[in-house]
Amino acid sequence: MKVLVIDVGGTTVKFRAQGKRARREFLSGKQMTPEKMVTAVLDMTGDWKYNAVSIGLPGPVIHGKAASDPPNLAPGWVGFDFEKRFKKPVKIMNDAAMQALGSYRGGRMLFIGLGTGLGSTMILDGVIVPLELGELMHQRSKVSEVLGKKAADHNRRAWRKAVGDVVRSLAAAFRTDYLVVGGGNVRLLGRLPVAARRGSNDNAFIGGARLWDGGAITAQPRKHTWVIT
Repeated sequence: MKVLVIDVGGTTVKFRAQGKRARREFLSGKQMTPEKMVTAVLDMTGDWKYNAVSIGLPGPVIHGKAASDPPNLAPGWVGFDFEKRFKKPVKIMNDAAMQALGSYRGGRMLFIGLGTGLGSTMILDGVIVPLELGELMHQRSKVSEVLGKKAADHNRRAWRKAVGDVVRSLAAAFRTDYLVVGGGNVRLLGRLPVAARRGSNDNAFIGGARLWDGGAITAQPRKHTWVIT
């Protein structure tokens, strides 16, 4: 099966089909509706062959469907029929969960995604648990505001310190085997917080493909059947 993986962000929409080295992308934002997104992707993938689609959305996804409209995009994502528009089977998950799945190497992992907002997911022995840790409070502000893009642009030094403080607290609270810090803004960090591994946006494409192929884990010889709660 050849999968087209689409990583929908608040700033850009990035996509790549299995077997293709280069990804393609276009700008996203407050005017981006699901119809505009699908139309642009179809226009830009006319020369690609694929028979399934994985979509990562920057917002809550429950039972494979958008539970609410992503806050940094236009309305209309809830209830949109992606399979009808793509004319192919489609699987949808939270974008942080998709990148987490691509970063996963077995065991208990916590993933933190630094982007326009904050993404978070835990994977426990193949069970994917999307989280909304950005809703927690940190010094009278939401964690998503303290670690989001606006904070990084406003005061890089304070933002880096806040990332370190929050990541260390989460690592202590969740007691996972390892913690991965990914997302587009991980590049803005100099040194990673203690006990954290550096992730990559490209891992979202690995995660999107794993949704369909069972997801062979390099650290473990067995196959996983992914369970998304």
